[in-house]
Amino acid sequence: MIKETPNPPETDDVSPYESPNSKKLNDAAERALDHYLNPEALKSPATRKPSTMFMVAPNIKDEDLLAHTCESLAQASVMASDFAGYLEGPHRHTVMAIQQIVMLAELTVNRMLDNLNVPKPAPHS
Repeated sequence: MIKETPNPPETDDVSPYESPNSKKLNDAAERALDHYLNPEALKSPATRKPSTMFMVAPNIKDEDLLAHTCESLAQASVMASDFAGYLEGPHRHTVMAIQQIVMLAELTVNRMLDNLNVPKPAPHS
């Protein structure tokens, strides 16, 4: 008996990960297929890499960071309170609630500063 179709050609066992570029292309293809065929696979949270555009210097002392935070919160509290003066009704209540939350955060930071054992400066001789 004669077979009607020929056998498929023999192929080498090739991994799609032979080079870094092929890995990137394969990952892109997988994402494209998932986008159209399996959208649920794309809903997993991507790993977050924080931006380093604005960064706090790593050698700043905790006390200095807390003092700066306290001053920033005090300024935000004053700005919210001033802004609330221009509003009426529910909008005013919302801004006053925000101002109160900021004020409570400021009080918390102040307490943290009070609890720190800040070394006293050496007396001058």
